[in-house]
Amino acid sequence: MAKYELNDAAVEHARDLIDKKQYVLESNWGDSQPDAEAQNAFLDKHTFAEYASWHLGLTVGATDETKGRYAFVFGDFRRVHRSALIACVYRASEWHHKDVELAAHELLQRLDAASG
Repeated sequence: MAKYELNDAAVEHARDLIDKKQYVLESNWGDSQPDAEAQNAFLDKHTFAEYASWHLGLTVGATDETKGRYAFVFGDFRRVHRSALIACVYRASEWHHKDVELAAHELLQRLDAASG
């Protein structure tokens, strides 16, 4: 099983987006999650640092500036999705990635408080 480090820059990015009300409260994450084509399109116009800022986890041992380095995506490259944060909490909890789980949970609580 892969191990992940918390991506602190992504946590800050998500907080900033939530504070700026850049979020989607109701979505089906299975349909909204960026697929390989959307990821590649994003990378055609943005840096890997910008790509990384959308992922709460950094895969330990994976090479920087590869898609395999980044895990636990929390949005569609424009907005945070509440359903994505729920998925992050669930997946991280399921596989005992406690730092990612707690960060995703904190972000979910922040989003819920911001959205009233």
